[in-house]
Amino acid sequence: MAQTVNGTPLTRHGSRVPATPTPVRPGPSLVKPVPAAAARRPAPQPIATPAPTIQTMIVCLPDDVPQEALATGQLATHFGVPGALTARFWAAPGLRRWQRHHLIGLRKGAPALCAGGRVDLLDLVGMRHAAAVGAGIRHQIWQQAVHGTRPATGWPAFEARHLANPDRYPHGSAVADFHAQPRVQAMRLHAAANPGPGQPGIGELEMYQAGALAYQHYSAATAVVGDAMLTADGRELTPASDALADRTTYIEQALRHLATLAPDQRLIAVAL
Repeated sequence: MAQTVNGTPLTRHGSRVPATPTPVRPGPSLVKPVPAAAARRPAPQPIATPAPTIQTMIVCLPDDVPQEALATGQLATHFGVPGALTARFWAAPGLRRWQRHHLIGLRKGAPALCAGGRVDLLDLVGMRHAAAVGAGIRHQIWQQAVHGTRPATGWPAFEARHLANPDRYPHGSAVADFHAQPRVQAMRLHAAANPGPGQPGIGELEMYQAGALAYQHYSAATAVVGDAMLTADGRELTPASDALADRTTYIEQALRHLATLAPDQRLIAVAL
């Protein structure tokens, strides 16, 4: 995240300044004329940052939010999140009957899915492990699909270029240039020939290109922290954009916060 550094100009306070300025003799000018080409050069355009894609937010519930309010879906009323609960979390195995009322929207199954609950009753370790295993399989499929193609530029770079100058670089041109890359074409052709869930998507191109292990780490972390996080004290953690560097920064922040939560802290997953 960019930080503004406020500086102050240097002063001559305390320095010795002659009472009478020394006269300056005429001589060649020290200011070089600006070439005509440089004078006509346009000013640099400001960098545009595309908004991140937020589909799932993990909310750390304040203590004063009643469980009944979550069951009725009154999310916007209590903490301003306009979304719906989604069954994303795994319930911890071996739950006792009296522990189940601490979970929200618990479903049957193995693993049993729920929309959230107390941290100590959620199987976050199991979720991360399963996500990493699935990511490893997808990365192998991706490597086969793009074999022989060169690394490609991710969509966020094209979108940023479009936002910086939408008149000279329309959105349609950005999409066409992104799709024209051979690696992206290979991914789209593979998805078209193998319809269904679990196929490598072009939206995660940068993540795949970071390597198999990096993609597994990314997928495992995203499984438990989603695309954004709302802390119990109202702080919102989000990536600056969909670029891998910004997503990684968010993951670092969210995992650090997750590690500080008390066992009885309640989490819920909200689909936006």
